[in-house]
Amino acid sequence: MRIGVIQASSQAGKNRLICETVREYAKDCEVINFGCTAEEKKKYTYIEISILIGLLLNSKAVDFVVTGCSSGQGMMLACNSMPGVICGYAPTARDAYLFAQINNGNALSLPLGEDYTWTGEENLKETIRALFLEPFAQGYPKSEADRKLKDTELLKQIRKQSQISMKELMEKLDRKLIRSVLRKQDVIDYILEKGNREAAELIKDLL
Repeated sequence: MRIGVIQASSQAGKNRLICETVREYAKDCEVINFGCTAEEKKKYTYIEISILIGLLLNSKAVDFVVTGCSSGQGMMLACNSMPGVICGYAPTARDAYLFAQINNGNALSLPLGEDYTWTGEENLKETIRALFLEPFAQGYPKSEADRKLKDTELLKQIRKQSQISMKELMEKLDRKLIRSVLRKQDVIDYILEKGNREAAELIKDLL
């Protein structure tokens, strides 16, 4: 599995902690850090980051994204507005575990600012540990696993049928917003290198 780490610029100070923790617990995965870091001059909102996450996942450049913003809620909602993205919200380790086992989505948003007290770092580490504790999509509780996983697949089918494609979405978005998103050069370069041909052609058309 290829995992991308990217969060809003408002929480750039926690980027290193998130990335290091994902690498610690997702041991057999390739982890790519896309920021946003404190060193980046350009700042990105959670809206802009959610579009980049949509591009990363729809292009198949990565398989999963760990993200977040101050509350975690805004990023989750924005990501779920992207075609093909199923993003969970995990303020606790139990939420992360249940999302991985039952919902089997492709992105997880963490609350990185609100109520981030002296226990925040430990909670974040434990939440990421729980996310990668077991292989995804085993169902929970085990006695209900088959039914839960069937419902998850049905939800994915319904969402796919109710959404437009990433290409259609990008063509409808405001050009100023698109230009701002495409300035995140590390993400764009990675998609052009690792993503599918359709995504590469879309980005080249938009540049």
